[in-house]
Amino acid sequence: MHKRLLAYQLPLILGLAAAVRLAVLLAFPQVFAFEQTGAVHGSDAYDAYAQNLLATGVYGRTPGVPDAAIPPLYSYALAAVYGLFGRGHGQAGLFHIALDLFSIACLFHIGKRLMGNQTVGALASLFYALYPYLIFQNLTLIDTPFFMALLYAFLLLVIQLRERAAFDRAAWGLAALAGLALGASLLTRPITPPLALLVAVWFLFRLNLRQTLIRLLPVAAVGALALAPWIARNTAVYHAFVPMTTTSGANFWQGNSRYTVPVFRAGYDVQWTAPKLETPDPYSREADAERFALGFQYLRENPDKIPELLWVKFLVYWSLDIAPRYNPQPGERIGLDENGEFVIWRVDADGQQLTYGENDPVNAYDEPLFDVLGRLVHRFYWGGLFLLGLAGGLLALRRWRETALLWFAQISMTLVYLAFHPSTRYRVPTDPLWFLFSAYALVMLWGWWRGRRQHSAPAEKAPLHQRQDGA
Repeated sequence: MHKRLLAYQLPLILGLAAAVRLAVLLAFPQVFAFEQTGAVHGSDAYDAYAQNLLATGVYGRTPGVPDAAIPPLYSYALAAVYGLFGRGHGQAGLFHIALDLFSIACLFHIGKRLMGNQTVGALASLFYALYPYLIFQNLTLIDTPFFMALLYAFLLLVIQLRERAAFDRAAWGLAALAGLALGASLLTRPITPPLALLVAVWFLFRLNLRQTLIRLLPVAAVGALALAPWIARNTAVYHAFVPMTTTSGANFWQGNSRYTVPVFRAGYDVQWTAPKLETPDPYSREADAERFALGFQYLRENPDKIPELLWVKFLVYWSLDIAPRYNPQPGERIGLDENGEFVIWRVDADGQQLTYGENDPVNAYDEPLFDVLGRLVHRFYWGGLFLLGLAGGLLALRRWRETALLWFAQISMTLVYLAFHPSTRYRVPTDPLWFLFSAYALVMLWGWWRGRRQHSAPAEKAPLHQRQDGA
């Protein structure tokens, strides 16, 4: 029975992951059933883009008007789901569950190859399967499960590509698929270029420069080809070079302004802040460029504040609690007073009531189920595995030529969000990769305990006919 369980580790974990997610999806229709409640948890932008694509064939938030406010690929995938199966939380939920199962399977094989131990991959996959935060987030209408599937596929493919002794036909196939996964990930969340560069460094730990270039140049070429249609489309729409979106400037300003440190220290998210712009249309490409310029201006004028800024963002990104801790309530607006201190306003300067909307889905996260129980469970689950991962990462240093890829994934994502602005939902796609270190620590601890137990067990007495005379 034990051998059979070992042989079917992955199918059992995948079955458990699917069952848990289906149970949660069915248990909370008031949260997930957006077609019934009218409140989209996750991002209603993806839903709007998907519906508009089906209705008009044009990618834009306003029907028939093209834009590039958010990366396109997840909206296109969601439109395909809606077109084939109809618009509903059940269809979207099942799509996301399938993506999660794919990512779990990739994680299993990543762990098996990098750690040289199938049990490590199985344990990390189990931790992913039961991770409360990801279970909930990946059932909402969000691009996270889609991005994770592409990211984990890319990592597994480059692992296999580096293992190839020769750049043969199979290696060409792996390189093409890796490039496609890389390009698709950029069209979902344009944050993987630093990781791609560090992958090249990781290749050099086992291969020489020529072998590395032969394997990775096709990856880069296919990835660039995957981006080309979107860049060409944006050039036609804006008559300017727009490589991905027209909202990256807003993200950059939010992470690099006088609001950033006070708002994060108060436990809120800087997404609720915005600068005063000279550009008339706040949604235009020019307005986004102005936000970028304002962010860089703040950094130039306040070099003494950059260390604190980076440290606060680092703490938010790697928080053991769910960040942000608080969300503005209906009728509230967050900001700074004349002394730069964090404040919450109930009314605007004219005495008018301010509101983010009484039906805003974010209000649900202040209910006891999420704000008290959910945060408590997350602290113990993520906090415990995080500490185990620290120990496992140190123990795995003897396999540094392999496990460096896991560190590079964490480092690259951390650097991206230190440059922009962090939160827990931006970190969690790489949390299961951290779980590989957690699992490695447990496997090493189990091996140490078994060895000590066997060493301390009393030796069996030899049979009487084997004893020496006088014994």
